[in-house]
Amino acid sequence: MDDVLALLAPGQPLRDGLNRVLHAKRGALVVVGDSASVLSICSGGFLLDAEFSPQRLAELAKMDGAIIVTGDAARIARANVHLVPDPSVHTTETGTRHRTAERVARSLDIPVVSVSAAMSIVTVYRGDSRQVLQPTTSLMDRADQALRTLSRFKDRLELVTSNLSSLEVEDMVTLRDIAEVLQRAELVARLATDVSGYLVELGADGRMFRLQLHELMDGVEHDRGLLLRDYVAPGVDPERASTDLAELSSADLSDLRRVARVLGGESADLDAAVEPRGYRMLKRITGLSDQIVGRVVARFATLQKIMRATAGDLEEVDGVGRSRARVLKDGLARLTETSILERYS
Repeated sequence: MDDVLALLAPGQPLRDGLNRVLHAKRGALVVVGDSASVLSICSGGFLLDAEFSPQRLAELAKMDGAIIVTGDAARIARANVHLVPDPSVHTTETGTRHRTAERVARSLDIPVVSVSAAMSIVTVYRGDSRQVLQPTTSLMDRADQALRTLSRFKDRLELVTSNLSSLEVEDMVTLRDIAEVLQRAELVARLATDVSGYLVELGADGRMFRLQLHELMDGVEHDRGLLLRDYVAPGVDPERASTDLAELSSADLSDLRRVARVLGGESADLDAAVEPRGYRMLKRITGLSDQIVGRVVARFATLQKIMRATAGDLEEVDGVGRSRARVLKDGLARLTETSILERYS
């Protein structure tokens, strides 16, 4: 559905053509795809194989039959076609044009667009999905509201993440603290997905919203991945844990115990103490590659042991050396000082 919505976004030729049909107070039935399966349900009409243009689509919509365009909407393949889909395919629509569109979309799993002259709406069908195209102004209002909500949730995520950093350097982290950060990170990710859906429909008109979304989400997924690497139980794949988190229902996501279970630990006590391995904290130090961070964590196992290690101990890690050992010690010292100041200021 996202692919066809992108073709139908404001500023795209196909959307311009449909708008012309609406303004002329006409109806239309447009099939996006000219494969053999589509042609097998076509009857009558005539072959065009002409370059697509909004003007041509509007003129061809004056005829009663369906219009067949290529999958990329670059050419008009056929026009004035009578579609004969399987009548046994279930449909919830009542109008002839919409019933045909839904049956074709369900039986062939291709995008079909129906323009209603009476209701002045454009409906897109794809498989079992159905979506009515919203006016640009309405979409922009929704996107703006969603971005404002996302910004508030991002602020909350940054707050609990900052608190977690302070608890990590003081060795006071509990399972509840981890679950709260994961919960907030997943809520932010889901809101961002909703905003992305609006931006697909907005097309070029959503350029500014797209920049705002990129700025808000910068680093969120990366930080969540590092957090999972820090706290998943031994033998648990962090990517699997991330997938399990994404698959939680809204009700389960509100339950911190259910969120904590994605880590794979045996304890259900949210107040149980846990130790980070140190991936997230070490990646906050400028100049450390993923390979060096991985070797340091493999050598010392926990963040507290890394923090207590001397420069000489760090030098012994393969690839660290004297200069990186000093960078590590100084970086951890700065992070510790900053985290404590943020916590108690």
